[in-house]
Amino acid sequence: MYNSILKDIGEVLEPLGIPIETGVFSKKAPDEYLVLIPMSDIFDHYADDLPSAELQEVRLSLFSKGNYQARKNEVVSVLLGAGFIITDRRYLGYEEDTGFHHFAIDVAKEYEVII
Repeated sequence: MYNSILKDIGEVLEPLGIPIETGVFSKKAPDEYLVLIPMSDIFDHYADDLPSAELQEVRLSLFSKGNYQARKNEVVSVLLGAGFIITDRRYLGYEEDTGFHHFAIDVAKEYEVII
């Protein structure tokens, strides 16, 4: 079975009720939503010339027309509680043309490779 950080993040954040899509939000954008953008998928550890772990990393973009701070903290708390690694968090700015605040959370998770 293949491990997928995208699937795992979706399952963990589903109870928060925030719409989530991968790559681009294709529907009419609600006042708050998340977009998952895959960043890397690398073999991280080796033993006997074979990978023993892979590290998957995703940028989670939170778009909000309101105060994004509480939701950002909630998302980070849920991810950390589920064993994800937060490698970066940053405010990317206010998009005047859409009215959205854009906050990025870079998330990583290590998976054991079974050969």
